[in-house]
Amino acid sequence: MVKRWIFRIVFSLCAILFLAYLGDYLVITLAIHRGRSAYGSVQVNQYLAVPLKGGKTEFDFQGTQATTCSNSLFPQMGFQPCWWLRRHTEKREDI
Repeated sequence: MVKRWIFRIVFSLCAILFLAYLGDYLVITLAIHRGRSAYGSVQVNQYLAVPLKGGKTEFDFQGTQATTCSNSLFPQMGFQPCWWLRRHTEKREDI
């Protein structure tokens, strides 16, 4: 009896997540076809992380780059969502 309820809850959560992603995809696809702005741009600071002796790391600023993002809840069309990218404006590249 308990296993059945757990299965129903997990299945329902997966179905809700799938429907949310599908709805998000349909909204961004319709926006593209109607000529609306489905994409945005966020300025991202890029840093190069260089390991030094003694376990320390030196960060070298590489510049700022405009990064394309999607106006959606989930990553769509190969782009990160703009709401997430605005909160993560620093990109670190390790050597």
